[in-house]
Amino acid sequence: MLAQRRGGAEMAASGTQSELRLVVLGPVKPGNRTAVCSILGLDESQRDAGAQECTKHRGEAAGRQVVVVSSPAWYGSACSPDNRRTLISSLIASSSPGPHAFLLCVPVNEPAGDESLALDALAKLFGPAAVSGHTVVLFTHTEELGEDETLEQYVVTWRKDLRQLVERCSDRYHTLESGGAAAAEEEGRAVEELLEKVEQAVKESGGKHLSCPLYREAKERVRQRQMEIVRQRSPDSSASDPQREVKEEEMEAVREEAERSTGDFALNLDDIFPSHEKSVSPSAAPPSFLRGLWEKLVVWLRWLPSLVRVEALFGSLVGLFVGGSMGGTVGATVGSVATEVSRRKTEKTK
Repeated sequence: MLAQRRGGAEMAASGTQSELRLVVLGPVKPGNRTAVCSILGLDESQRDAGAQECTKHRGEAAGRQVVVVSSPAWYGSACSPDNRRTLISSLIASSSPGPHAFLLCVPVNEPAGDESLALDALAKLFGPAAVSGHTVVLFTHTEELGEDETLEQYVVTWRKDLRQLVERCSDRYHTLESGGAAAAEEEGRAVEELLEKVEQAVKESGGKHLSCPLYREAKERVRQRQMEIVRQRSPDSSASDPQREVKEEEMEAVREEAERSTGDFALNLDDIFPSHEKSVSPSAAPPSFLRGLWEKLVVWLRWLPSLVRVEALFGSLVGLFVGGSMGGTVGATVGSVATEVSRRKTEKTK
């Protein structure tokens, strides 16, 4: 069910298929930025640390031309409606005519509440195929796993919320993180495997990037804006296609300027992001900082059962029933035995 897919490097040739367009979605945290740096081989001085807007990088990775658009977590409750509209519009323009894959960064050490909302939003914005056919879950902070515990074991055994995310993305998941002395050598292979999975997903989706009304509109708006920019720079040009008057090496800069200046799209975000803060907020609205802490606490309480191992809870209950110092010892023993039995059972099913 959670077997990581590996696909060949071949992709159907069609127009814009010469480069892989990837959209990295996630909070402005080291896990997100490290993903961008890892894919394109950027060092820390080149990354956009703390960026609060969409950024775009172009380069070569594993022998492929890759474009990586990185966006903050506009799907989180901390993002204001106006900022959300601007970020989504920028993401659409920067990744037009459509991304080959969304890479949803998911920390393994946190509840997956916002990430589930992200998949809901992608499906409503771009259609169900954006999730089932063009999204890869990119796990971060895997150093939090036990020393002898694999990512698959952890997700399958302990984290129903993470397992559901992966299932919605057609069992596509990956991590670019590795530990130990061979970490540097393994990173290149991890990037190559990620791109192979993206290419396999594209192949299964008909060999094309994601296409939908929003991206078709973006493609046309960017094209029109490019022509306007070229005409402004070459007012005396009488060519039917002003772009022919611009050198090839300048066209990419013109395109990126066009992407930045297309303006916001007419997005009906009320249906996509219904107001849910009222149902979890205190009766008296606290300051924004305290409200953020309150919302975080509510999310953690909601997802606590998926984060705490069942065997440990069982052992604690036994200890509580027995009582006293003896109860603590018995409970710890029962919990350890239950954990080992579960681990062995997991290994047998693999």
